Amino acid sequence: MQSERRPVVEPAVRRAGLALRAATAAYVLTCGVGLAVRRGLLRTDRARWVHHALFVTTAATTALAVAALATSRRRAALALAASAVPFVALTRVSARTGPHARVALAAAPAYAAAWLVLDRDAVSARAGAGAR
Repeated sequence: MQSERRPVVEPAVRRAGLALRAATAAYVLTCGVGLAVRRGLLRTDRARWVHHALFVTTAATTALAVAALATSRRRAALALAASAVPFVALTRVSARTGPHARVALAAAPAYAAAWLVLDRDAVSARAGAGAR
């Protein structure tokens, strides 16, 4: 029985995937903290900076992921870059209002699209490698 060989993943593609994981994790964490504060499960009266620091981390890791994806997976980079629009809008919407949560969640489709495109590209690459 012949074992199936795993395709070799280029370092740039591996870095892009790791960067997208980090950006997605930061986004989910930021949204989770925001939701917990909004629902009264978490109080940040004296430590509002925590949510702000998470937002900055999310924006930075997302920008790094876009840059990493741009070198190897351009379509995924474009999909994720769309998250910049809600991030810029968030700086103009008060956190104490309902629209803040809706604007924050408006970035979610960009992350989902980046993962879908990245996965589709990976499946296509595997299929192409198997045909060789």
